[in-house]
Amino acid sequence: MARIRGIDLPKNKRGVIGLTYIYGIGPSFAKAILDKSKVSQDKKVQDWSDDEVNAIRKIIGDEYTVEGELRSETQMNIKRLMDIGCTRGIRHRIGLPLRGQKTKNNARTRKGKRKTVANKKIASIK
Repeated sequence: MARIRGIDLPKNKRGVIGLTYIYGIGPSFAKAILDKSKVSQDKKVQDWSDDEVNAIRKIIGDEYTVEGELRSETQMNIKRLMDIGCTRGIRHRIGLPLRGQKTKNNARTRKGKRKTVANKKIASIK
């Protein structure tokens, strides 16, 4: 089993798909990494030799920001936006969508589960 950056890659998948299990590596980066390390894209992860795994590990370590480092960088960027008080930072702080979406009907992913608000009862005059 190949272990890269603390992630166990699935053995029975092709290399291009297996590398996408690492946070920060998508299909295009996975293809580029395999091309640089001269490993076939159709080769399964279990068929990689130790030299191929080490070459892939070296390329990812030298050229790409992945996993915990990338997650912390993203969180720092969001924190910076919130600290300077820009519109995006304020929207992050109150949990609303950032990029101009309407919030009257949708935006449930960002706003969370609905909170029902009861209507005030009108006092009847007798």
